[in-house]
Amino acid sequence: MNAAITPPRDGFTIRLAMLLGLGLALAVCVGLAAGHDWASPARLLAALTGDGSLDSRLITDWRLPRVLAAAFVGALLGIGGCLFQGLFRNPLAEPYLLGSAGGAAVGATVALLVPLGMPQAVTLPVLAFCGAWSATVMVLLIGRVSGVVDAAGLLLAGVAVAAILGALRSFLMLALSDESISLQVVLSWMLGGIQTPGTAGLAALAVLTGACLLLALTTARGLDLLGLGEDMARSFGLDVKGFIAVTILVGSAVVAVAVAFGGLVAFIGLAAPHLGRSLVGPRHRPLILASALIGAIAVVLADALARAALPPAEIPLGLITALAGGPFFLVLLARRLRP
Repeated sequence: MNAAITPPRDGFTIRLAMLLGLGLALAVCVGLAAGHDWASPARLLAALTGDGSLDSRLITDWRLPRVLAAAFVGALLGIGGCLFQGLFRNPLAEPYLLGSAGGAAVGATVALLVPLGMPQAVTLPVLAFCGAWSATVMVLLIGRVSGVVDAAGLLLAGVAVAAILGALRSFLMLALSDESISLQVVLSWMLGGIQTPGTAGLAALAVLTGACLLLALTTARGLDLLGLGEDMARSFGLDVKGFIAVTILVGSAVVAVAVAFGGLVAFIGLAAPHLGRSLVGPRHRPLILASALIGAIAVVLADALARAALPPAEIPLGLITALAGGPFFLVLLARRLRP
């Protein structure tokens, strides 16, 4: 009987890495082909080999940067979800728990509705990042002032901060909009969507994604220890209070970069780590890598569907991920609550 028990999956094997990498490559091909006018494999090959035609330039200059940006945003959401699920020791946790989404929305509202004398392509990601990061710092400061040091207490502080920021965002939308500035642009950003970045923006996103991945990997051992319980983690020499604070800042930085470039994209940060855990087990170093790849695949495919489902209109990316992620969350919740 015992010999027939399959050992738990626990590792990011070369074979699994190749399979996920192949899945991401196929998703990128689908993303490059998708649109009002679907590109054939021959057309994709001609574009990628640089034949210089107008169709090829459309693919390489517009679709390719957008698909790569979608992959980076998805990877960031997967990493952020993995960090927060490990920190709160709950597979139902998601990246926007500590008010980062509300802070990003406030920053984006200011960028979209207030003339700041700079291009929105610059002010929008910068202010969205600053808003998300500031919201998390505010949660940590509230926790320190009130004496809250555990993850559950910080979660409650995050809920309160998110409610305040939501009210502030609504006030700004009412106070700053007029006949020349439509609220639709703010609502469109809040529904999520990948914009085609310029070369500098894509390079910045790539560098930030790599830096966020490296930072997340440095927390892997601490998350593994924390999963054993706070008392056990202390016995192994982990400074639990300091580690929780640092990991929250790292996770919020990851999420802030994602929302700065992709808006509020729902459920990817919830689903990607859960699927990764079923493939590689609970250890966080392989889980972070798997979550990043799964998140990248999911957002690339969702963005392709958003562009191709109702041409020439484009469905907000957040609606696609919510429609797919909502049932996934309900199934996950039902399995978790089943006696």
